[in-house]
Amino acid sequence: MEVLSKLLAGTLNSITSKCLVLFVTVLILRALLFPSIPGFGGIEWNNIVYIRTPILNSDIGIRQDKFLVVPQLVWGLNNQKIAFARACLTARMLNRTLLMPSLSASLFYKEIDLLQPISFEKIFQFEKFNTLCHGFVRLGRHSDVLNRTEVLEMEKGSGRRWTVERDLSQLKEYSRGSFDDYEVIRIVGKNPFLWHDHWPVKDYANVFECLDLTEEIAKEADRVVSRIRAVGREITGNTEAVEVHNRMTNDGSSFQPLPFVAVHMRIEIDWMIHCKNLERRLNTNQICSGKKEIVERVKNIAGLKTPVVVYLAVADKLLNNSSILDGWEEGFLPFEKKKLGVDGIYKKYPYLIQSAIDYEVCLRADTFVGNSFSTFSSLIVLERTQKMIRMNATNLCGENVRWPSYAYNIPGESNGPMRWVTNMAESNLLSISYGTNHISC
Repeated sequence: MEVLSKLLAGTLNSITSKCLVLFVTVLILRALLFPSIPGFGGIEWNNIVYIRTPILNSDIGIRQDKFLVVPQLVWGLNNQKIAFARACLTARMLNRTLLMPSLSASLFYKEIDLLQPISFEKIFQFEKFNTLCHGFVRLGRHSDVLNRTEVLEMEKGSGRRWTVERDLSQLKEYSRGSFDDYEVIRIVGKNPFLWHDHWPVKDYANVFECLDLTEEIAKEADRVVSRIRAVGREITGNTEAVEVHNRMTNDGSSFQPLPFVAVHMRIEIDWMIHCKNLERRLNTNQICSGKKEIVERVKNIAGLKTPVVVYLAVADKLLNNSSILDGWEEGFLPFEKKKLGVDGIYKKYPYLIQSAIDYEVCLRADTFVGNSFSTFSSLIVLERTQKMIRMNATNLCGENVRWPSYAYNIPGESNGPMRWVTNMAESNLLSISYGTNHISC
């Protein structure tokens, strides 16, 4: 025992051991000062930098020699993001790498020849995704497959008889035995967005946080946000605006642009037809909102200081109302793409990329107002909720939180929009996939 004690003492006094103790100490301090955040690098929102680190899993990780293939992803950008996440989580359950699926550049989904397939890498960064989601899910290339002839087809059920339980049972069956011997499993049938859901919101959030836009698209979003901020600087050219701004920042020495509100104004033709039918089916009047109601609700946001820039995110081609800039009270300065002078940025790209740019712009807004039955709005609120949680916000529905979000289709305090955060404890993504008027605040 004495010999062992001397040996241990000698070991602890060695240079190597001292370095090891120092290294462990640094890791502990880092964990305390910088909580783990999925992702890596830095994301700056309103001069606050988030340190992003990869999502690590204590398990061995996802197999790189077994693959899952899914159908082309269709519909709107955020429906495709949900479909992609659902496909990733399906592959994770099967302990397989998801082969990079094809996205759809257009909104057509019934006419297959008009889908305009577009590569995942045209929208999101492939290598960055695998770095950020390391150990959780994995994306592969079709060139990774060795045997292209022996592929097992797995047909997703449909209809009322195909229940959540049956779907889960099928996935478990295909994850073992002779089914698991195949290098590639190809799922045939409906779009992954319509598959049954077996995963909690936090799992989806993990996947979404690994999706980083390509540098080209991110730079275009930067240009739009910069233009909105420039408009804010122009507004602060009068004394009253400067005083308002200085009260908000408590900094009279620096001259910053005013905060801006992004409004996802869903009043396009296709949406109004859809939401009216949905209201009849669900026997509610809290889905559709006309321009007048949206303007009224935004005006009544509690604590919102004016003057303020209001960016209107709307699908211009589907808009049947050219007067969206009218009817705003003094102090609210509404802008859409054309008035901002950024419509040329959007016109260069197909629908999917246009939507990706608008999503990023709304995500960065100081205040966001959307429709709780819109997938676009719902995913933005999910990400904004994640950011507040990462900043250790104690009361997500409080008055002075950063990046507040609202649902204009649901009346809140003083006929303003209802405060909105995502319930990250939900057991599935049903409310976000199809919308709800039961929002956490």
